[in-house]
Amino acid sequence: MSEAVIIEAVRTPFGKRKGVLRDHRPDSLLAGTLQALVQRAGLPAGKIEDVIAGSVSQAGEQSANVARLAVMLAGFPTSIAGVSLNRMCGSSQQAVHFAAQAVSAEDMKYAIGCGVESMTRVPMFLDLTLGKKDFTGFEDLNPDLFLHHALVHQVESAERIADHWKISRSQVDEFSIESHRRAQLAAVEGHHKELIEVGGVDPEGNPIDLVKDEGIRANIDTARMSTMNPVFRAPGTGVVTAANASQISDGASAVLVADRATALADGFTPRARFRARVVVGSDPVMQLTGVIPATEKALRMAGLSIADIDWFEINEAFASVVLAWAIEYKPDMEKVNPWGGAIAHGHPLGASGAGLMAKMLHGMEATGAQFGMQVMCIGHGQATATVIERI
Repeated sequence: MSEAVIIEAVRTPFGKRKGVLRDHRPDSLLAGTLQALVQRAGLPAGKIEDVIAGSVSQAGEQSANVARLAVMLAGFPTSIAGVSLNRMCGSSQQAVHFAAQAVSAEDMKYAIGCGVESMTRVPMFLDLTLGKKDFTGFEDLNPDLFLHHALVHQVESAERIADHWKISRSQVDEFSIESHRRAQLAAVEGHHKELIEVGGVDPEGNPIDLVKDEGIRANIDTARMSTMNPVFRAPGTGVVTAANASQISDGASAVLVADRATALADGFTPRARFRARVVVGSDPVMQLTGVIPATEKALRMAGLSIADIDWFEINEAFASVVLAWAIEYKPDMEKVNPWGGAIAHGHPLGASGAGLMAKMLHGMEATGAQFGMQVMCIGHGQATATVIERI
């Protein structure tokens, strides 16, 4: 069996909904990211055998197999295949897993796991609403599902998590403030070497270059934050607000995976290897708690403990999810999302998995970390987890 390693990993800065990246079609945004990946790596595109892309709302400009379309738009050889998948928020993390599994199985020598989501141009739930104007609920799902499961919106699941683990409004707000503080500090200090520069437009439509995540707030109005009403629940009865949940965003990301022996023979330097690749199912009503069993399974597969992990990247879909996970595992919180998370930099659904992988790899290199763990909660009750080791 071959050993799958990471050679390069990049992402665009994440743009705010209707922000700097609003004029970018997602297929073109992914194409540019693929070009940047192989250029940074110095790999001839013709060596790539498959491009596996995560994308959640596969409709409109993200339909018709956006992976293959991006390969074609990037000007790569037509011999390179492409496939798109949807594991919701874990989509491009799963794409990286599939790329690594293909290499480990000796089916290919070089593969790309990547993802894209333009939540500006392809609104969330567009694939579910089937062209209707607005998403109003789950009425288009099979009614038989509701005979067995009381499916709810993810915001309600995040509220139930806060209820179960007794997480207060002040705790989720404080966590969110810290996410922005860390993200702003990392941006100012120039830590994000995984970022590629992307051209866009300012609010007036003038051309500008996006060089950092657009959603990060340098200063937080804590007074205003504390007075924001919960998204779903009545004031005073809930904790989830727009300020302590992930931002709706646009972005793309890509990770180049290779067979270690082949990469070394071709003159490339492997940067990390995979110690564990995990996906789990979990309660579809609580729906976001899968990060807890996924972490346990990934640690067991990697033969490691929480104390062994130097860098944790836990997707900040909602602050309550990360805080519940932290209550269960009691990690050193300085190691959890050291450069901030999705509450600050945004969460372009299909791009976040590979994007967090790219951020984690570069963060580990910047700090001399040996082991990193990435965990993402997923709708309908799933979670993905990855443990990597720097080489």
